This record gives sequence, structure tokens and C-alpha cells, in this order.
Amino acid sequence: MSTADPTVADPPMRPAAPKEVIYRHRLVTRITHWINLLAISLLLMSGLQIFNAHPRLYWGQYGADADRSILELGSDEDAAGATTGFTQIGPVVITSTGLFGASKNNQGEISARGFPTWATLPSMQDLATGRRWHFFLAWLFVANGLVYLAYGALTGHFRRDIAPNRAELAPRHILKDIGDHIRLKRPSGEAAKHYNTLQKLAYLGVIFLILPMMLLTGLTMSPGMNAATPFLLDLFGGRQSARTLHFISANLIVLFVIVHVVEVFVAGVWNEMRSMVTGWYVVKPEAHDDHG
Repeated sequence: MSTADPTVADPPMRPAAPKEVIYRHRLVTRITHWINLLAISLLLMSGLQIFNAHPRLYWGQYGADADRSILELGSDEDAAGATTGFTQIGPVVITSTGLFGASKNNQGEISARGFPTWATLPSMQDLATGRRWHFFLAWLFVANGLVYLAYGALTGHFRRDIAPNRAELAPRHILKDIGDHIRLKRPSGEAAKHYNTLQKLAYLGVIFLILPMMLLTGLTMSPGMNAATPFLLDLFGGRQSARTLHFISANLIVLFVIVHVVEVFVAGVWNEMRSMVTGWYVVKPEAHDDHG
């Protein structure tokens, strides 16, 4: 026998929330983003080509003494005459054959080389060509960056979308954002329409700290620029210190890009890519608890 009360109707099912589509990225933002991606990728590869001409880093004015290097991608020969690559960071030495110090050349033979052929532009050891690529791409990157900065300042993009407010800088709010990132929690609803605090701080750090550091240390390494801006040598403690800071800044950019790509996969590759190509972004509805 059924005990159900026919006079009591089942609760109505909550209708599915409609998808909300917003215009997330304007044309200037999208164009400068893709130019930046191309320029940074090729700048890194041509920079590694230049680094391979002397795969050591020093601190100070000269760095002429090899035993005082703080980083070295070098190689040795074993008793059988085989080339073995190593990475030395301060007093720590790690065997890194095949990746750093010694790797396959274009003929498929292991040879002394700081970074491997697939990571440099051009692939063969050619310092002059690498320098030409690097300088051309550097000015392209600077010009593109100036366009983005002018756009961000004139339209209020930095103030409206990137600058965090006081509530977002509260320790409790930052800790919550850190927890969401650790759990790979995807933003939804209203939160998906804006950058979170960690994203804002990362963008501000890259735009106003790391990239200016890369530009200024790059100028410091140029003998021609030293005549026009001699104060940069004093600011960075010498050309070799500037080279080391330039290398560190480049690696911080690489780290930023890696984290950025991971975030794209967490948030949804198709949706994120579509927003950066067309500008349109689908906002995932917020989940509702029907059992409260």
C-alpha cells in the first residue's frame, strides 16, 4: 500500500540557469595579447641563443673569473672521451646531459651547448643572427607594450579591471584566493567576470616590475647605451649583474606564462581561447544549494 499523500505536490524543479555571454576582452587587448605571446616566445629563444655564446652568469662589474660564476651550463669529457653536460648553481653541480651544458646538435651528436637546439633561435650556434632577432623583437615588444599601456591608461582598464581594491587586499580575502587556486576551483557567476586578487597582483607585478626590469637591464648590457645612460651601470652594479637580473626576469616571465596556461586549462580552454580571439566569454552560472 502506498503511503504517499496525493494532496502534497512534488516541489518544482529549479530551472537551469541561462548562460550569460559577456564581451570580456576588447580588440586592442586581444591584438596586443597575441603580439606579446609571439614576441616573448621568440625573444626567449633568441635570448637563449645569445646566452649560449657564454653560458655563465656573474655578479659585479666584470665577471672575468670563471670560478666566480653563480650559474654555469658547462660540459666535461669523461675517460672515454664522451661529452657530459652539467649545471652548476653556486657550489651545487648537477649532471644535465641532453638538456643543459651538452645536448644533441643538428647532426644528432652530443656537443657542448648551454641550451639545446630546439630552445634557441636560430637552432645552430649563431650569435650575430640571434642578436639581430633579439633586438628586432625587443623593440616590437616595447612598441606593443606602449600601445597597451596607453590604452589601459586612457580607457581606465588598469584602474577598473586590474587594480585591486582595499577589500581584495585583506589577508583573509587573499588566503581564500590562494585556497581556491590550490583546489583548482573554477570561478563562476559574478566572480568569473573579473580578475581575482592573485591575478591582479600577478599582472601588476609583470607589467610594472618585471618587464621594466627586463627593459632596463637589457639597455644596461648595451655598450652603446652605456654612453647615453651611464647611471644604469651604477643602478644595477655593473653589466654582469644586469645580465644576471635580465636572465632572472626572463625566467620569471616564463614562470608567469606557465601558471597562466595552467589557469586557462582550469577555467576551460575553449571558453578562454574564444574570449581572447573573439572577445566573447560564457559565464558559468553559480551553483545553488536546494537543500538549505
